[in-house]
Amino acid sequence: MAYERVSFMGASGHELAARLDLPKGEIKAYGLFAHCFSCSKDLGAVNRISRALNEDGIAVFRFDFTGLGQSEGDFSDTNFTSNVGDILAAVSYMRDNLAPPTVMMGHSLGGAAILIAGNDVPEVRAVATIGAPANAVNVLKQFGDDIGTIEQEGQADVMLGGRPFVIKKQFVDDARAQDILASVKTLRKPLLVMHSPIDATVDVDHARQIYEAAMHPKSFVSLDHADHLLMKDPADGIYVARLISAWASQYIRV
Repeated sequence: MAYERVSFMGASGHELAARLDLPKGEIKAYGLFAHCFSCSKDLGAVNRISRALNEDGIAVFRFDFTGLGQSEGDFSDTNFTSNVGDILAAVSYMRDNLAPPTVMMGHSLGGAAILIAGNDVPEVRAVATIGAPANAVNVLKQFGDDIGTIEQEGQADVMLGGRPFVIKKQFVDDARAQDILASVKTLRKPLLVMHSPIDATVDVDHARQIYEAAMHPKSFVSLDHADHLLMKDPADGIYVARLISAWASQYIRV
């Protein structure tokens, strides 16, 4: 697929790497995608989602959060609040250089951040989440026994996805201070919640909480056989993209 590599200034003042995936023909809408915790914009599932959305005329802007992928900054200094700030910085870049996003999408913790950031993006007409937690505290269970070290010593080296990351206490404190469901209640934008009932990272009950907190119009789709990262079967990412495109068409006029 055709694409452009760009960069913009994130919430913490670091240069963030981004990619704009373009449809072959007319651009009917712009979408913004936020990746999962400790992942990157180049995750295989995100590539497949972007490609499928491009086929439906939706340009997709995706970026690496501060300290991840090809973006600058120190991951250990980031937290959920800074992720929301990076999303809003991406929106500002799109407004100034492309067009504001009319659909915002997020995977896992990126989906939770989208639910909060969407309140500050008046142009967005539809919001979609994939395997998103109803609270930021859910991510802390990935730290296992290291959470005690973080609490006592202020930081710890934590293995995430087979890679070491320094997690500081400020990350933990920030996660505990979030109220994602309160933001969902005030979002008042069409919402599509997608979640696998066999998700071993974020239990499907989080989807129930998000759905119940949201105002209509809202929709829930079960990703019946998908794993959390949508990596087990490449078709899962394509299926998610088709769902988003078909559902959002009534709101973004694709």
